[in-house]
Amino acid sequence: MRAPLLRMSGIQKRFPGVHALRGVDLELAAGEVLALVGENGAGKSTLIKVLGAAQQPDAGSVEIDGAPLVAATPHAAQRAGIAIIYQELNLAGAMTVTDNIFLGHGLTRWGWVRRAAERDAAEELLAGLGVAIDPAAECRTLSIAEQQVVEIAKALSLDARIVVMDEPTAALSPAEVERLFGVIGELKQRGIGVIYVSHRLSEVLEIADRVTVLRDGATVGESPIAATSREAIIEMMVGRKLEDEFPPRQVDIGEPRLVVDRLSREPDVRDVSFAVRAGEIVALTGLVGSGRTETARLLFGADPADAGQVSIDGQVVSTVRPRAAIAAGICLLTEDRKSQGLILAHGVQENFGLPNLKRFAPWGLLRPARESTALDNYVEQLQVRLASRNQRVATLSGGNQQKVVLAKWLQKNARVIIVDEPTRGIDVGAKREIYHLLNALAAEGKAILMISSELPEVLGMADRILVMHDGRITGEIDDVAAATQQEIMDLAVA
Repeated sequence: MRAPLLRMSGIQKRFPGVHALRGVDLELAAGEVLALVGENGAGKSTLIKVLGAAQQPDAGSVEIDGAPLVAATPHAAQRAGIAIIYQELNLAGAMTVTDNIFLGHGLTRWGWVRRAAERDAAEELLAGLGVAIDPAAECRTLSIAEQQVVEIAKALSLDARIVVMDEPTAALSPAEVERLFGVIGELKQRGIGVIYVSHRLSEVLEIADRVTVLRDGATVGESPIAATSREAIIEMMVGRKLEDEFPPRQVDIGEPRLVVDRLSREPDVRDVSFAVRAGEIVALTGLVGSGRTETARLLFGADPADAGQVSIDGQVVSTVRPRAAIAAGICLLTEDRKSQGLILAHGVQENFGLPNLKRFAPWGLLRPARESTALDNYVEQLQVRLASRNQRVATLSGGNQQKVVLAKWLQKNARVIIVDEPTRGIDVGAKREIYHLLNALAAEGKAILMISSELPEVLGMADRILVMHDGRITGEIDDVAAATQQEIMDLAVA
């Protein structure tokens, strides 16, 4: 029997206080898409780093075509045909597409770079992937989807035989996801093996041939996609049946708490009006670029509005600056929590205390005991998993990072909570915890505006749905129980 393209056997990896990988086994065939799934902290990222030689295993073996792979550095792993495309793309934005593709392994003759040859080769690589991207364009001018294609072209220029994609669709629109799936189909046709890491199980079921599930650093299941289901994968991931992915709730919805009247900032937001009542979860959805995030930034004062008015509990509030919006009771959990919601190099307690310094540092003198007591209450209430209050936020899982952001705003006693893609990059178990938190906050009378691209999440969580297209609200759905994804998409492309 022919050996698989890739075989990882008995991979072990320990860090101080953490047994990250416990004898993980994984196989990948040529021309196969293998989905690698698991909750945050299951060991997926560590396994990828071992494959790419960014981490050395404590035990176990890696084979390519049955031959042992000895790769002490990421560069050596690249030479062996392994390409890792991380969620945070690794491109030089000020350089051209061609320069990025051949960075570190340029086409040269007698010490001179062959610019024309590189450009021709870049065009051929991109054309072979079925996309039209200008090789002379600077990478910072490209969309995230186009940048991912450049990363794939870069991998092919290195003669990669194994391509790993880590959360490749996290920032893509549905149309961009379909184009990416087309590119993955091209890789399969070439006999390239693809490891597809994602929390989006609907995509896993669509694009993958097989799925391998990790839990607590060990392989707990493997199955052909045709022989499994979303429910079976979730049960393997969490170790139990997960009933009611979107927990039901019954709350009394009160009077309008947040009222937005003819809010505008050309060309992104145009004459937007809506209301969110106390105890209500309103979903704001639409395609990427429809103006959802831009609307949230206007409400929070991160960008100035050209026109319009915002009121909370009948009182007109100033949203010319975030400080004024916060004082009025508005909080924003940003789409990109790592760069806009947290200071990753600082500890949990420091991040928690930043917007609450007036309470914890009266007369300019910080009272750490008061701060830590308040933090401990939220750690228990939100079930934040951390080693200590001083643990660097960067070391937390995505779900726990989101809880830290939420905790600091709850301490601020916000009345209006805006959550932008609240479960992006979060596993299915942590998602359910976030859903429970949102339900609990609504039950307390908070007005919640939830921006989401995941239509099952929108239909499962919202009391009402607002759909945006080209900066305007193109539709409102009151009867969410009877709504369909197709109905939302029809409004999103109106």
